[in-house]
Amino acid sequence: MAETTRTVRESQAERSEIIFPNDANALGNLFGGRLMQFIDLVGAVSAYRHARSVTVVTASMDHLDFVAPVHVGDLLILRASVNRAFRTSMEVGVKAMVEDPKTGAWRHVSSAYLTYVAVDGHGTPVPVMPIVPETEHQQRRFEDAERRRQMRSGEVTRRRELRKALTQDWYL
Repeated sequence: MAETTRTVRESQAERSEIIFPNDANALGNLFGGRLMQFIDLVGAVSAYRHARSVTVVTASMDHLDFVAPVHVGDLLILRASVNRAFRTSMEVGVKAMVEDPKTGAWRHVSSAYLTYVAVDGHGTPVPVMPIVPETEHQQRRFEDAERRRQMRSGEVTRRRELRKALTQDWYL
C-alpha cells in the first residue's frame, strides 16, 4: 500500500557542531552567516526526509532570530522538522540550542522558518505528501505555518510590484 501522508516525527533532523575559531568573529562569537548555513543544512535534511524527492531547494528563510551569541568551544545543537507541507513546498522550523557539555544545560540561541521546494532531476517542482501533526505542539506549528504562508505570499506580491516600479537610479 502506498504512503499517503507522513508524520512530523518522520521529518525530524538534528545536527551537532562544535564551534571552532575559524567559525567566529574577533569577539569569539559564531558568525551569523555560518549559523544560517547550519540552519539551512539541517532544515534541508528535514525537508528531504519528508519529500523523498531527488532534491529540495531553499526558497526562503524568514523569522530568523538571533536570540543569544554562540561562542568558540560551544556545542551547537540544531533541530528541525517540517511544520506543514503544501503542494510542492514545505515550511521547516529550526531551533538552535547550545548545550553546556559539563552540566548538560541548554540555552536557546536561534530559531528560523525556512521554505523548501521539492524538485525532480530537471529542477521541476514535484508534489509532496501532506504532513500529519501528532501532538498539540505540532498542531500549533501546523496552523501557524498557514498564517506565515499567507503573510509571505502578501509580501512577495508587494515586493514584485515594487521591483516593477523601480527606475534605473533606484540605488541612489
